Amino acid sequence: MSRAIIRGLATAITTVPFLIACGGGKADNPSTISAPQCSGSSCGVQGPPAQGAGAAALCPANADIVKTTFLGGAGSGEVVQLNIDATAMTYTLKWLKSPIPLTSADVTVTREGTQITGAVIHPPTGTLPTAEQTRCAFILGKGTGTAAADGTTYTTPDFVNNPNPPMILVGLGVAGGGIPGATVEYAGLTIAPLPGLENIGAVPKRHFDFYPFLGFASTTTDLTKLAGTYNGLLYHIVPSGSYAATAANTIETFDASGNCTGSNQANAAYNPSASGCLTTGTAWTVNSGGYFDSQQAPQIGAQLKLPPLNQPSGKSAQAHLILGQINGATVPLVIRTGSVNLGTAPLHLDAKVDDESGIAMLATATALASGGFDGGYVGADSNFKYTATLIQGGVGTFINPTTSRAEDGFGLGYGLASPGLVGVQDKNGKTGLAIASGGLYAIAIQDTMNGGVAPTSQLNGSAAGAPYFGVGAQISK
Repeated sequence: MSRAIIRGLATAITTVPFLIACGGGKADNPSTISAPQCSGSSCGVQGPPAQGAGAAALCPANADIVKTTFLGGAGSGEVVQLNIDATAMTYTLKWLKSPIPLTSADVTVTREGTQITGAVIHPPTGTLPTAEQTRCAFILGKGTGTAAADGTTYTTPDFVNNPNPPMILVGLGVAGGGIPGATVEYAGLTIAPLPGLENIGAVPKRHFDFYPFLGFASTTTDLTKLAGTYNGLLYHIVPSGSYAATAANTIETFDASGNCTGSNQANAAYNPSASGCLTTGTAWTVNSGGYFDSQQAPQIGAQLKLPPLNQPSGKSAQAHLILGQINGATVPLVIRTGSVNLGTAPLHLDAKVDDESGIAMLATATALASGGFDGGYVGADSNFKYTATLIQGGVGTFINPTTSRAEDGFGLGYGLASPGLVGVQDKNGKTGLAIASGGLYAIAIQDTMNGGVAPTSQLNGSAAGAPYFGVGAQISK
């Protein structure tokens, strides 16, 4: 593991923070995230933690970890079941839904339905500040299984020569971190050797070290538990658009049957659904996997245009709702799984390409005052790095994953028009939003943070300035 929860994170909150005096700002418009709070030097950076971590239990006993299968989702648009046996030091992972191709030959053949097993190891001694943190962290080694789509053998990388491996941090009721990534590439569909009819929907080659993951030990299929109003943060990428990333926020109200109504302040540019909801298309339907499906999932990114009319083919992707139950709260996680159907040869006029995929976390719209989600959080982010975040009142700080020093800092503005929505702005004026519920938090900022994407997961020639998104679980208060 890269040193994402480095020395002292479990008790980092004992450091006296430098509080930031930030104004409110209006950030309840569910469009591109923009929430000006403070400016210049008033958005300072809290220093690194000053002392080591305590020995409080961060995860179940080793013999009990195997008893839990976590159900969750990844930023890749995948729904995942994961079990870790901390005694045998093995793992089993199954992709219940996935848009990730098995090979570069055919984007319609994905790793959906595939189950792999493999070995796990703890991070090397000294990587984490305490034995307890090390005990609860598991690096995933080579996983092997039979691909459900075509019966071939599917294998993920081993421990060796893997500088940024997938790693899971097991907590009490939650697991997060990274699941095995993939190398994605597609030459595109060629209908005829003519301009505009060659290499349609081409996806440039890109390797992903891992995909950020969040999973729950307990979930429910009782839609009445979803009833209420939520703030949501979304992060989607469009592979056919050179992995263009878009982040947005949404304010949505669900009734006891799961029907969604969006905020009347919705921005049409990011709100293609009639209801105003960015997470839900058609009505939720439960499936045997313990989560829900919705058809015609809303889009927030620019879509591929198909010949001959040079128009997007419409919304053909699914949304999947996982109702996590943690610390007495219902935390909805919504996964958008992109869909590609190349249609019928030779002209492929019936092709449907909606390859936008991503993740969204929702948190109840309950008033959140300064200090309301103070703590130390660990997780993973859109930089394909393991992260640590310290929140204390009006200040937040990302911790450098290799030096344990303060990296980017940001101010927090409370009391926005939508209860529970927290404005974010760093000292350079980059704005965003944060939400929290049940000991989990999510943050999105409309620009590059913490040095950008890990070099091993970068796309050659990609432009800076892509939005930043991260999720984390609380490990200390």
